[in-house]
Amino acid sequence: MAFFTTSDGKRLYFEDTGTGAPVLCLAGLTRNSQDFSFLAPHIADLRMITMDYRGRGRSDFDPDFMNYSVPRESLDVIELLDHLGLDRVSLIGTSRGGLIAMALAASYPDRLSAVILNDVGPVIEPTGIAKIMDYVGQKPVAKTYDEAAQALLQVMRPQFPGVSLDRWRQQAEFQYRQTAHGLSLRYDPALRTALLNQAAEGAAVDLWALFEALRKIPTGVIRGENSDLLGKDTLMEMHERHPDLISAEVPDRGHVPFLDEPQSLDLIRNVLDTV
Repeated sequence: MAFFTTSDGKRLYFEDTGTGAPVLCLAGLTRNSQDFSFLAPHIADLRMITMDYRGRGRSDFDPDFMNYSVPRESLDVIELLDHLGLDRVSLIGTSRGGLIAMALAASYPDRLSAVILNDVGPVIEPTGIAKIMDYVGQKPVAKTYDEAAQALLQVMRPQFPGVSLDRWRQQAEFQYRQTAHGLSLRYDPALRTALLNQAAEGAAVDLWALFEALRKIPTGVIRGENSDLLGKDTLMEMHERHPDLISAEVPDRGHVPFLDEPQSLDLIRNVLDTV
C-alpha cells in the first residue's frame, strides 16, 4: 500500500503498478481504486495508477466536508502526479473522475496526454442526479456481501441485464466494508452533506466550458446504452463541440460500464494509441 500527503496535510491512498506509459484512473463519486479491478488485466502493459479521493477508500476523511469538491480533488490529483514525478499522464475518468478530468483540462492541460470519460459529460441528467442522491451517505441495509449482491442484482438489472450475481458480489466488496454489525460505507457519509451544501450555494460551473478545454487533447467517451446520467443528446453535442472526439456505446450497461466490455476496451486502446 502507498500513500502521499497533500498540501493541506491529508494522507491519500494510491496504487501504482506496471512499467509502461502512465494511465491515471479516477473513480466515481463514492467509489475507490478497486473499481478499476475489472479493467486492470486488460492494460497490464501500461503503468496503471489509481487513487482514493479524500474521504474515500483508504484515504483520510476531511473534517471540512466542503473539501469534497471537484476543485480540491483536482488539486489532489496534481499533487499525486508531482509526488510521482510525472509531467503528463493519460486519464480515464469514471463519472466524478470525468468531471475532474475536464477541470484539469481547463486548469492544467499540459499535464494530460489523453482523456477518456466513462459515462459522463457536461450535462448531468436530473434522473441520474436523483438516483445518486437516493443512496449517497446512506448506510446499506444489507448485512453481508451476499445480501448486497442480491440487492444490486435486483436494483441494477433494468440497466445491466445479464450481469451475473458473481460480478455484483465483487462490486459489493468494492463498495462496502464488512463489520461485526453489518456492512458499512467505504467513504465518509459527510459527502452527502457536501453535495447538498454545494448545491444550495448555487453558482453552478459551466461544464461545457470545461469540456471544450479538451478540444486540443485526444479524447474518448464511453456511454452505457442505458445510462441515466449521460444522455444521447449530450453526447451528440459533445461531438459537435469536439470534432476529433471518438465515442463508444456499450450495450446492456447503464451508469457506469465496468470498462472490461469489448466496446470499452476498443475505445480505450484507440485513444491511448494516439498518445
